[in-house]
Amino acid sequence: MTAEIHKKPGLETLRAAISRLEGHSDRRRTVLPFGVREIDARLPGGGLALGALHEVAGGGNDALHSAAAGQFCAGIAARTRGKVLWIVTRQDVFAPSLKQVGLSARRTIFVEAGSDVDVLACFEEGLRHGGLGAVVAEVARLSMTASRRLQLAAETSGSLGLAIRRWRRQTDAADFGQPTASVTRWRVSVLPSVPLPAPGVGRPRWLLELIRARAGECADFEVEACDGKGRLSLPATMADRPDQEAAGQRRASA
Repeated sequence: MTAEIHKKPGLETLRAAISRLEGHSDRRRTVLPFGVREIDARLPGGGLALGALHEVAGGGNDALHSAAAGQFCAGIAARTRGKVLWIVTRQDVFAPSLKQVGLSARRTIFVEAGSDVDVLACFEEGLRHGGLGAVVAEVARLSMTASRRLQLAAETSGSLGLAIRRWRRQTDAADFGQPTASVTRWRVSVLPSVPLPAPGVGRPRWLLELIRARAGECADFEVEACDGKGRLSLPATMADRPDQEAAGQRRASA
């Protein structure tokens, strides 16, 4: 009994040391739930970790434009508190599309950087500032060293970092498979809208792939795009299926 009491603190100290070496924070992170049970169940703590770096890329042809990925990030940022710093390398952000998912221009500070190096410098500085609801940046190349710096800055300030991986050539998108220190990695692909009973355009739909989740589960989901408050939802036909969660688990293990 006595030996066990003396051993336990030593084991916990060792685990904490390993966690620090791996770049994990000792404190419990606050999370931002998506409000979709099937998605939140795959994420540690039941939501997207704040004080952390997350990567998002577009799927297929959208890897170059990142329109859906940008709206996905804007919907997340819209549900945080405070100003949002949005760092770009090209002046092609369509502000009305951000407002469509709940992120108003009054909350957003746009910064144009001349190079990837400048983007990463602004990204890190914004995360270290600590007074922002979220920092979003368009990033082409993201090395392990650069991502560790961003992750550490996010952990220190508690800010949410969203790296939109955007490339100029389709072949460059292979870089998305390289390891980084991000807590989650997502890919967003556009799906056909659900047909309406009357002429018109239905709510956009996405294939949302959770490619990597530290201490969580990988899975993919067919979702309706963010609404005016930045919230995702499952299509009605899928939300009514009792085996939807089991299907997600099968896809995750495939």
